[in-house]
Amino acid sequence: MITDLLADLDAESRVLDDLVAPLADWAVPTPAPGWTIAHQIGHLRWTDRQATLAARDPDAFTGALRRATAEVVEEGAREPITLEQWRAGRAELAEALAAVPPGVKLPWFGPPMSPASMATARLMETWAHGQDVADALGVTREPTHRLRHVAHLAVRTFGWSFAVHGLPVPQVPVRVELDAPDGGRWTWGPEDAADRITGPALDFCLLATQRRHPDDLAVTAVGQAATAWVPVAQAFAGPPGAGRERGRP
Repeated sequence: MITDLLADLDAESRVLDDLVAPLADWAVPTPAPGWTIAHQIGHLRWTDRQATLAARDPDAFTGALRRATAEVVEEGAREPITLEQWRAGRAELAEALAAVPPGVKLPWFGPPMSPASMATARLMETWAHGQDVADALGVTREPTHRLRHVAHLAVRTFGWSFAVHGLPVPQVPVRVELDAPDGGRWTWGPEDAADRITGPALDFCLLATQRRHPDDLAVTAVGQAATAWVPVAQAFAGPPGAGRERGRP
């Protein structure tokens, strides 16, 4: 499984690589306030480096985590970055995750994660920051089967989405039914659940990574828990995101 996940992570990274490699200037502003394309790639590089440290030296990562703050994370995005450094970091992370023994969980900024979960989280973040870059460049990316990883993580973080906003976690199941890019359907949760989320997989992923305002997406919620989930959905670790304004990337 980890092999397939790492292959999908590499494929998602290459899509973003293809967008930024031809650019002579990475100072182009992106929809994230104050972040240029260079900041987006710098953040991915910094987080890859932290994930590699967690995989190779968990004690060192845990020690660094005690000193970490939101400001430190943001500073990581502002470190000078080159395409070659980002590529090397991606390869190093893949090698580190592949070498983690089965059953071992890695320390992280949120709960400990298996190597597979870490690879999924890195794919989600690569796709999300890649969306920022694509929006900055006016590029429309074709949705792929890799969105399933992003959607799966979004479903797994249902409880986290409420908790990080200081809200009680609903104690009822939610059925999620998404229209996949290939015309199929991806589902999570009990078939008979009264609360339901439906819509295109792309829109659900944009919602959970906060790359579009909920009103701009074709995501339908039925039931109190599902309806409450939509405005707080957050597939990424860290404090609640500001999201996007209505009608804007």
